[in-house]
Amino acid sequence: MLNHQEDLDSVFRALGDGTRRAIVARLSRSAATVSELAAPFEMSLPAVLQHLKVLEAAGLVASQKVGRVRTFRVVPGALEDAGRWIADVRTPAERLLDRLEAHLDEHAPPPPEESS
Repeated sequence: MLNHQEDLDSVFRALGDGTRRAIVARLSRSAATVSELAAPFEMSLPAVLQHLKVLEAAGLVASQKVGRVRTFRVVPGALEDAGRWIADVRTPAERLLDRLEAHLDEHAPPPPEESS
């Protein structure tokens, strides 16, 4: 169980950065080279590679090198555990918010009467 928790922590740490989320979003459409991934960002290729290393260490992306070109892709199913965790937490939280809304509606003062 601890290893699973560490894996989940690693995924959330990796996704905690906006640049890395943008990279994952881009790779969800199709595989891309480092240069293609770096194009929209105002940062050096080594900086983009650092972000990719974090994503790869978290198991979110994988790479393949052919000659001098390294291509990255999203690992299928890599976000399933994180998505499941979010769904598990969201459902009880939403129920609490629904109960709070019902309580507030029940105890809200009546609306003011309109004067003619």
